[in-house]
Amino acid sequence: MKKFYDNYKHGLWIIIYMMFYLLGFFILENAEHRHYHVIHSWLDDQIPFCEYFVIPYLLWFVYMVVGVCWFIFRSRDKREYYQLISVLAIGMTIFLVVSCIYPNRQDLRPAVFARHNIFTQMVQMLYAADTPTNVLPSIHVFNSLVMFYAINGSPQFKERRGVRAFSGVLSVSIVLSTMFLKQHSVVDVSLGILLSVAVQMFCEHIFQKQAEGYRKENLRRIY
Repeated sequence: MKKFYDNYKHGLWIIIYMMFYLLGFFILENAEHRHYHVIHSWLDDQIPFCEYFVIPYLLWFVYMVVGVCWFIFRSRDKREYYQLISVLAIGMTIFLVVSCIYPNRQDLRPAVFARHNIFTQMVQMLYAADTPTNVLPSIHVFNSLVMFYAINGSPQFKERRGVRAFSGVLSVSIVLSTMFLKQHSVVDVSLGILLSVAVQMFCEHIFQKQAEGYRKENLRRIY
């Protein structure tokens, strides 16, 4: 047990952060606001509701858990894991701050479904469990793209084109699902994409500088 803890104790950081995030999200979801800013774009009205996208939307949870666990237990370079959780933590914290100072919601969900099948039943359960508040930027979009960046940036996946392709297709499907299920506005999705790119570039710069510092320090010790 001690050996297991010593080898994988770095995985505790994501658990600690998720406890903080979920507490913050719970407080925001249950806070009483006098006014919510409604997020809407004319493009939202052009996107039809499609219940079949509930599948990739729900696969997001599996995608994130399996992806993070892979970087904890299988990555040969712990810096990949630390960079991944740094990007996730920064972006998700920004989301909490935005939701706190700019309470927002969307009113895109259909009042009735044109069809009734197992997929619309799943959507109904999703709507019941997830309120249409605190949607900007989309965390579904942000996290999916960050995981895609991590997988495609890992040398261990360089020759595993199938895994990288699957990650790309799933990530794009999840992004689309947020709009086709009327869970998010095009505005939420666009800002989620921009946030993922900005935070990813920032963390890549920081970790690259850190790696260069380690290399210079090692060279000084050698010579």
